[in-house]
Amino acid sequence: MTTPEQITFYDAVGGEETFRRLVSRFYQGVAADPLLRPLYPEEDLAGAEERLRQFLVQYWGGPSTYSQRRGHPALRMRHARFAIGQAERDAWLRHMTEAVDSLELPEPLRAMLLDYLTVASQALINQRG
Repeated sequence: MTTPEQITFYDAVGGEETFRRLVSRFYQGVAADPLLRPLYPEEDLAGAEERLRQFLVQYWGGPSTYSQRRGHPALRMRHARFAIGQAERDAWLRHMTEAVDSLELPEPLRAMLLDYLTVASQALINQRG
């Protein structure tokens, strides 16, 4: 039996299906965004979607498929080849916020998810000016 203390964020929001919906909705926005779309080569858009979903699932307490397939997340290193300035970060976070809002999560869960995404996206900025 699972006690409330053992329920992960992953379970609380609905597991894999919720993260699948989140990331799918996010990439719908990215695909139509003239600032972000060039950062995702056409042949890799589906791969990027799968990697982000697996990362978020693992981060929030789901299966560790991401690390099993790709090793340590090393987010800054993996994003270093992309020019990410404040404008790209803001566009990314705007699409992610819309995707999070589409899930209609209870406010405490929504806030936890958006707080993490806000901090993580800020940490990936590698271009100034």
